[in-house]
Amino acid sequence: EVQLVESGGGLVQPGGSLRLSCAASGFIFSSYGMKWVRQAPGKGLEWVSSINSGGDSTNYADSLKGRFTISRDNAKNTLYLQMSSLKPEDTAVYYCAMRTFRGQGTQVTVSS
Repeated sequence: EVQLVESGGGLVQPGGSLRLSCAASGFIFSSYGMKWVRQAPGKGLEWVSSINSGGDSTNYADSLKGRFTISRDNAKNTLYLQMSSLKPEDTAVYYCAMRTFRGQGTQVTVSS
């Protein structure tokens, strides 16, 4: 059974940083590309970033380039999202995803 468990969310002030983690199990993590998506209050799912199986190719939504960094540790079956210079509009539930599978999400709130 595929399981994706996100953690690391919380309340942060504008300009702050957070690192999200996603622990994966139930599949061969190193064989699959992964992605982060988010859902802001009252809005649909928004793609944030993707990374290939080997971790050497990444893509980001244009609005997030330079502020967010996706990475993975295949030895630990873990996906990361380092977020910096956070803005109130980054407030959302963040999910890691593999194909059609998605975790339960972790809440990120950016507010003073």
